Amino acid sequence: MAKRAKRAWQRMLSGRRLDLLDPTPMDIEIGDIAHGLAFVARWNGQTHGDWAYSVAEHSLLVEEIHRRADPGGDARWRLAALLHDAPEYVIGDMISPVKAAIGAEYGEMDDRLAAAIHRRFGLPAQIPAPIKRAIKRADRISAWLEAIQIAGFSRAEADRLFPVPQPDLLEGLEIRLRPPRETRAAYLSRFHALIAEIDSVQKGV
Repeated sequence: MAKRAKRAWQRMLSGRRLDLLDPTPMDIEIGDIAHGLAFVARWNGQTHGDWAYSVAEHSLLVEEIHRRADPGGDARWRLAALLHDAPEYVIGDMISPVKAAIGAEYGEMDDRLAAAIHRRFGLPAQIPAPIKRAIKRADRISAWLEAIQIAGFSRAEADRLFPVPQPDLLEGLEIRLRPPRETRAAYLSRFHALIAEIDSVQKGV
């Protein structure tokens, strides 16, 4: 008897069937991404508060930090910042030490999913290297703030592990802990606002 092929796809709430090993843009929906990320906890859930700090909430913060670092920048790259952890809606979030221990397989799957997600929403499959570095810096600044405010790190520990931001970059920002449905709605709202901005620029409005 022939061996049954191992399943490598997941049925999404939208009804799409996403192949994790060979994802295509047509099987990706923003509603699935927003829903999934709103229920994925950062820091393996080891954060203070009555609600988990979700990847969706983190993504909103990274996009805001990126926008502040480059005011007036291209809205496409702000969308890329919002979507920077989007693959985690199906492969989950892992802290950096675990990713390093697993090796290249996790990163390769993440890259394939990211490319499909980018193409689905009109971005280049591969984000230009300078933009990718800028988004990564915003990501690490967000991690510095999260580490201090909700993840139990001392200021000295956070300063050693993450880039210390300029005070004006974080002025007025705060870590939000709220029910997943609220974070999901905020993520979708920001996504649609950025898509509308991109469309207006492309149409010359």
